[in-house]
Amino acid sequence: MRLPEKTARHAPLAAPATGRASAPARATVAIAFVQGMLAGLQHAGHDTAPLLERANIAPQLLDDPAARIPVDRYATLYNLINHELDDEAFGFFSAPMRVGSFEFLCRSCITAPTLAEAIARSARFLRLVLPDLAVCLENHPEQARLCIGETRPLPIGRVFAFEWLLRLLHGLLSWLVGRNIVFDSVVFPYPRPVHADDYALIFTARSTFDAELLTASFAANLLELPVRRDEAALQAFLDGAPGKLTMLYRRDRETVLRVRDALRDALPASRSLAEVARALHLSPRTLHRRLEDEGSSFQATKDALRRDVAINRLAKTRQALSQIAADLGFADSAAFFRAFRRWTGSAPAHYRRRMQASGDDEPGQRAGRSVRAR
Repeated sequence: MRLPEKTARHAPLAAPATGRASAPARATVAIAFVQGMLAGLQHAGHDTAPLLERANIAPQLLDDPAARIPVDRYATLYNLINHELDDEAFGFFSAPMRVGSFEFLCRSCITAPTLAEAIARSARFLRLVLPDLAVCLENHPEQARLCIGETRPLPIGRVFAFEWLLRLLHGLLSWLVGRNIVFDSVVFPYPRPVHADDYALIFTARSTFDAELLTASFAANLLELPVRRDEAALQAFLDGAPGKLTMLYRRDRETVLRVRDALRDALPASRSLAEVARALHLSPRTLHRRLEDEGSSFQATKDALRRDVAINRLAKTRQALSQIAADLGFADSAAFFRAFRRWTGSAPAHYRRRMQASGDDEPGQRAGRSVRAR
């Protein structure tokens, strides 16, 4: 059976002929994910400041709901907390998931013949080490559903617990089959959180809330995909895991990254979807569909690029706001101000002052309420 093309398989764009070197803005995550990840540590009475310092995250950012941090620092903090607690589930559950559990989860799945069997083995393994949450697979003729539910109420970090386990399984299963498993939709068993805009990049743009059970739906015939990894690949994968899975935050969306590169290379000109599609040797319709398959859109990708570049400039330079607006292709400063306020909830000048007050001069340390670089 022919599997649907759910991931892009295209060579990256060649470097622009101008030879201009332009480093991409760093991917960032909402501070709410950091707050969620720290909840178990704080509940156990641990001082979080030393771990935040080792991860190079300013503690005062925890008090700013609009703050963001670079994803690599988030991955560092992830592993630091795991080792501090000797618990790869962050102290959320009735029994700790000891360090090393993720490795054995991988080992239990790597010899599975197909994605379906890998999911079944994951569910059985997690039943042993994570009894507070139950994982199951529902297989229907056209659609499969990965379900996660509570076996007992979670008193600590409930929202993050669901976010974490779905991301862990999604990242692992995608790695096992060598392609991104695109979720058609996900329903979450809690009200929409303030950082839910980030879900479009992590999970899918088709996220809904207030369900009884977390249900992630995807094409049923993807269950037939063979597991392609071996022991040698696993050794490399485990280096920096499980925190390393968060580094797939943007890199598992190839079309988004290619569109982002094309838009960045054209600045301050503002390319249309048709112009970018032509540069990528695609039809506009194909480009639109591939972005949609990756949970994004052309406008969302353009907004995210402009936002991340603006944040970098505000953090690292004293460049005038009017010049930043011009460099990003805005018609005037007022249009830039409106867009930046929409992204972050703050005016650019106020945002710059807050970063200076926190003593942070790294790019991407704070950003808006959404990760729209999709």
